[in-house]
Amino acid sequence: MNTQPFRSDIGVIGLGVMGKNLALNIADNGYQVAAFDLDSEKVNAAINQETAERKADKAPRMLGCNNLTEMLASLVKPRVIVLSVPAGGPVDGVCNALIDAGIETDDIIVDTGNSLWTDTVEREARFKGKFVFFSSAVSGGEVGARFGPSLMPSGNKDAWQYVAPVWKAMAAKVDPETGLPIERFEPGNPVIEGEPCTTYIGPAGSGHYVKMVHNGIEYADMQLICEAYQLLHDGLGLSAHEIGDIFHGWNQGSLNSYLMEISAEVLQQDDPLTGKPLVEMILDKAGQKGTGLWTAVSSLQIGCPAPTIAEAVYARAVSTQKVLRVDLSTKLAGPAKVTLTDAEKAEFIANLEDALYCAKVCCYAQGFQLMAMAAKEQDWSLDFAEIAKIWRAGCIIRATFLQSITKAYQDDAELANLLMAKTFSDSLSAKHMNWRKTVAASVMQGIPAPCISSAVAYYDSYRSETLPANLLQGQRDFFGAHTFERTDKPAGEKYHLDWSAKERTLSKV
Repeated sequence: MNTQPFRSDIGVIGLGVMGKNLALNIADNGYQVAAFDLDSEKVNAAINQETAERKADKAPRMLGCNNLTEMLASLVKPRVIVLSVPAGGPVDGVCNALIDAGIETDDIIVDTGNSLWTDTVEREARFKGKFVFFSSAVSGGEVGARFGPSLMPSGNKDAWQYVAPVWKAMAAKVDPETGLPIERFEPGNPVIEGEPCTTYIGPAGSGHYVKMVHNGIEYADMQLICEAYQLLHDGLGLSAHEIGDIFHGWNQGSLNSYLMEISAEVLQQDDPLTGKPLVEMILDKAGQKGTGLWTAVSSLQIGCPAPTIAEAVYARAVSTQKVLRVDLSTKLAGPAKVTLTDAEKAEFIANLEDALYCAKVCCYAQGFQLMAMAAKEQDWSLDFAEIAKIWRAGCIIRATFLQSITKAYQDDAELANLLMAKTFSDSLSAKHMNWRKTVAASVMQGIPAPCISSAVAYYDSYRSETLPANLLQGQRDFFGAHTFERTDKPAGEKYHLDWSAKERTLSKV
């Protein structure tokens, strides 16, 4: 790509938190950026930040544009324009405005927002012949966008080949041997060593689908940590600071992750206004932007069990019912408070650490199985080892744990479920009793742990050779003649019992 002064290599439209930081990240990696936003103050803020961060002896790397026509005129061809605007109508609005401004057929428009994957598929078809619509999901939040996110691009392969150098430059990097992030939060000094956390995912929509599942796993992982917090706080009576210390310790082992790290930090933060632990001053009503819900809905549509992800969505929904919860807290009976000895508390904490690890494995197993079933339905060829690799840094669910997932899929690319990988089947088999003790304790103490509990039910369901679905099929055949298969006949053969007849007869359907 051209890097001559005053000629822009890439455009960025939408200079909110994510867009501005992506633009600065791209500029740090040696590309000239044309920046535009309908809000001129955001354009000025981006230019001012680039100026402040740029070394005095370096030429400007960012051009603020007053309109789309000016942006198009500044870009080398074929033009590459990154959209960082809210999902839905705003994406279509900008695309149509670019058509009016003179975008050309071989120009590439990259949607980096949290778009629903089916919208991405539809857009690629609708804008074909007008320009190349490409998509790249982004994970990592504000800091990730600025210094290295995880990027999940999908769509036109030729477009990917053209933008790949930029994507690999601005993506987060990991040490290929350890799987640990290589991080440096210095403007103008990007990380260039290590493996980039981006790879071509597949056809249109697949990248946003993978990001959607990433967010579903994120919902579950966050809720699992929150349940551990409540079990320690309500069950053992530990303070926020004490729990933060426990989480910090867990973060040094198999539970090492970004979410565990920040959870420890949140718990150890005092409120500037009252001096109490900040977490105790935050209202217990959780928000959501919909991607976790999309994941749960997709799992139901495809018929892929993802109960832990779904329970995480339900947990946020229950949290919003604050008034009702306050009312029912005085009306519904619960168990009496249990007092534990110091030795019992230590055992409880150790059990909980194992339970959290086991539930986390099941959470990822659900997400990867969902991606596999969606890929089969959509005829996508997804490389799950590569997907696990690009989640090792830059994204919200980055964790040492993902190195093990990467190896599991490298050893067996056709792995039907992560629970089948020896490293995970062995660890869950070794830890499951402590997991069960945690779930039993949560029930007996009346402390809700829907994700930890649903995960153990998921585990037990998959280790059960026979489930009570035989009775369920009998029920369905009784009231609706829905038929059933037999254990002693070839798979696929359907039978029906005439339940209403005086002498019930069996017939092959």
